[in-house]
Amino acid sequence: MAQGALTVGPVYAVVLIVLVLLAALATAAGRLEAGRAVVTASVRAVLQLGIVSLLIAAVLRSWWATAGFIGLMLLVAAATSARRVSTLRRGRLVVLPIVAGALPVGVIVVAAGPVPRTTIAVLPIAGILIGGAMTATSLAGRRALDELHNRHGEYEAALALGFLPRDAALEVVRPTAARALVPALDQTRTVGLVTLPGAFVGVLLGGGSAVQAGATQLLVLLALLAVEAIAVAVTVELVAAGALRRPFSEFL
Repeated sequence: MAQGALTVGPVYAVVLIVLVLLAALATAAGRLEAGRAVVTASVRAVLQLGIVSLLIAAVLRSWWATAGFIGLMLLVAAATSARRVSTLRRGRLVVLPIVAGALPVGVIVVAAGPVPRTTIAVLPIAGILIGGAMTATSLAGRRALDELHNRHGEYEAALALGFLPRDAALEVVRPTAARALVPALDQTRTVGLVTLPGAFVGVLLGGGSAVQAGATQLLVLLALLAVEAIAVAVTVELVAAGALRRPFSEFL
């Protein structure tokens, strides 16, 4: 076992259960109405990571299997973001900002050489980038649609002044949607001072040096910043163009 590697056993299982209970109790004490979501998300994480842990060795033996797994990641990310933004059917175009953010950045970091061109390196990088794009798309989409609904009078006023529908919508939604980048910006600004994110810790636990860990984390953070900026920009355009919308019943 590598130095610093986690020990998986009964104590590990107990710690996980305690953490879930602590999160559930905190939501209950704060009356946040998210206790059930905390538990179900935790159970899903256990099941999904358990299955992935069993399958990953087989997946990584083949580039075709790795590509298929990345495709599955993309579909799940798009479905999750679609439900957050609108509905699965009406929000299906969220796949565009996710792909627009993750694909070019992923190609750059792999093709340029910093990330080894091996399945064991490409798969986790793809997962990180797709996950970042999903989160940014969900946040930007929800905020943009909320703002367009809450400030619909301003939108109509802009139309009355001669603005095109897209331009009128952008005037309303762009400032708020841009706040979807705040988590990525804060993490990038404070890395090493407040947090040591996952890539840094992962390299250290895997036996890498602190310099290697820092270089890896820097690449991941800046790649995520680029991914999320692209995803937010594309999401805002889709909302402004009316391509992303909510069911009419939600506005009643």
